[in-house]
Amino acid sequence: MTDEVNKEQKPITDGEKPRERHSHARAKPPVEAPEMIQVNVDELNQMKQECEKAQKEAAYNLDGWQRERAEFSNYKKRIEREQEQLRQTLTGSIIKKYLVVLDDIERALKHRPDKGEGAAWAEGIELIERKLISIIESEGIERIDQNRVQFDPNIHEAISNEENPDFESGEVIEVVQHGYKLGDRILRPAMVRVAR
Repeated sequence: MTDEVNKEQKPITDGEKPRERHSHARAKPPVEAPEMIQVNVDELNQMKQECEKAQKEAAYNLDGWQRERAEFSNYKKRIEREQEQLRQTLTGSIIKKYLVVLDDIERALKHRPDKGEGAAWAEGIELIERKLISIIESEGIERIDQNRVQFDPNIHEAISNEENPDFESGEVIEVVQHGYKLGDRILRPAMVRVAR
């Protein structure tokens, strides 16, 4: 029977401890818990402080990164605005040189012959005028040439102030020389006669 009991018992492995069969065996005294807890609480507090410090540093770095990103975005927009202004300034200064030629062509066409030898030549000059106007408009330049509108000192330059019963006071009677603008910028004000 003892053989059967021994067969039923499992062999003891290295990781297992044999049962203590004697009740009179003494256990080792336990490690004092307060010291162990105190050490762990101190370590925990130190880790919390380090974690808080790391979180503050991360928040500071994130804030700095976001500010730099916003500054870069503003810088990029400012550069784009400046480039557009420079483009408009250059376009305007180049086109202004051609406006003098266009004015001369318009004055010449006011005295063109309707019939005879000069009529065909005048038609050719008129085609040149239309091409020049088309090129100017393709650059985004608008012509200021309206009659019967209120005088606006921002876009008009009065060359005379006349009594005229057909027009209201302050109304443009005639545009003597066309004005031009590029966007909001006036390249040249329109020279006009104004009713009193």
